[in-house]
Amino acid sequence: MKNSFELSESAFQLDGKMPLRQAIPLGLQHVLAMFVGNLTPLLIITGACGIAGGEFASLQLSLLQNAMLVAGIVTLVQLFSIGPIGGKVPIIMGTSSGFIGVFNSVASTMGGGVLAYGAIMGASIIGGLFETVLGFFLKPLRKFFPAVVTGTVVLSIGLSLISVGINSFGGGNSAVDFGSMENLLLALFVLVMILIFKHGTKGFLSSSSILLGIICGYVAAVIMGFILPHTGITADGVEYTKAWVLNWQKVADAAWFEIPRIMPVTPVFDLRAILPVMIMFIVTAVETVGDISGVMEGGLGREATDKELSGGVSCDGLGSSFAALFGVLPNTSFSQNVGLVAMTKIVNRFALATGAIFLILCGLCPKLAALVSIMPQSVLGGAAVMMFSSIVISGIQLITKEPLSPRNLSIVSVALGVGYGMGANTGILTHTPQFIQLIFGGSGIVPAAMVAILLNILLPKETAK
Repeated sequence: MKNSFELSESAFQLDGKMPLRQAIPLGLQHVLAMFVGNLTPLLIITGACGIAGGEFASLQLSLLQNAMLVAGIVTLVQLFSIGPIGGKVPIIMGTSSGFIGVFNSVASTMGGGVLAYGAIMGASIIGGLFETVLGFFLKPLRKFFPAVVTGTVVLSIGLSLISVGINSFGGGNSAVDFGSMENLLLALFVLVMILIFKHGTKGFLSSSSILLGIICGYVAAVIMGFILPHTGITADGVEYTKAWVLNWQKVADAAWFEIPRIMPVTPVFDLRAILPVMIMFIVTAVETVGDISGVMEGGLGREATDKELSGGVSCDGLGSSFAALFGVLPNTSFSQNVGLVAMTKIVNRFALATGAIFLILCGLCPKLAALVSIMPQSVLGGAAVMMFSSIVISGIQLITKEPLSPRNLSIVSVALGVGYGMGANTGILTHTPQFIQLIFGGSGIVPAAMVAILLNILLPKETAK
């Protein structure tokens, strides 16, 4: 890559001075790698809360706009730091997909609507502040989060998201034509195009395969709109608009420029949301430690310092609380960008900062947010099944980073079997005290994380033979 782009050595230095003409395309490459993933969780959770369209269309548009703005601002803080907040590491920040399972559970428990989304925001504010404090005490806590614990958590996150991705693959389970051939074929087309770009091209095109696949999905949906009927009739004789139809009027009605609104959704502080979300923030801290360690090892060939890890985790937390003030889901480090740094070895903070500035500019343009918000669920699903399944693979890679000893095998087996299984099948908790149902019900991520951390503390370490 260095030869093909004729990059100066500064591209491979954390603080090297780069010319703007080189920095901008490298920054945009990082934005393209995370752009869709930054907005996907918001599309899923607003859908789960029932505020994805109709009378809430303008609200969702504002949230998508704010998500881009917040990601850019928090990334700049992570890159350059404000006091102890920020690790000064080449990390791109964005809306976390790891919380989707827990937030889906909260939406279900609270019956959806703006109230449930407000409770998610309130829990995110509290949880983000909690993670910020956790970051300041990270050094003595690192021993509780070895690769086997981190890997088990990441694996359970991926497993919890696969069903969400498949729901989107079929057009969204709230759609009247869920599972129709049009939805399935459109999703399959997107998935095939992603694979073609990922493995049939190199460099920029390969790293942007998710975005390019979704663009192909939009084009396919436009073509379908010319040759297929836009509406269908239910068994009761009611006419409906098919899920894959693009609502271009929503884009036309959106403004070109608008100042983002603070608190578009009023935070609600409810223990049913706060308890499980706070535990998820502990899990997120573990993930961020892994991401920062990975980017420093892969990009600079050295281990991350305690200061870098502490500042990075604190930025995760405070950035998430800041995001909630704008109605945006928690902002954390993006693993796909860690992989991009490891592949290209380009760690220049100035180059990444140009990408962050581009995100901020996007956040000031509602028309772009509207263009993303009309994405058919099946197009999103074609990308989501691959993105979410890749999280499972990342978890397996972390678990097998060290030899899978009998002790580690027990931690993974019990955490997934009992922890994840119990959380994913909430019926088993029906007769337990309410606080247990609040913490463990509805998502396998939190109980799997708790069991893995607990077993890592309790099981005796294996002595070298």
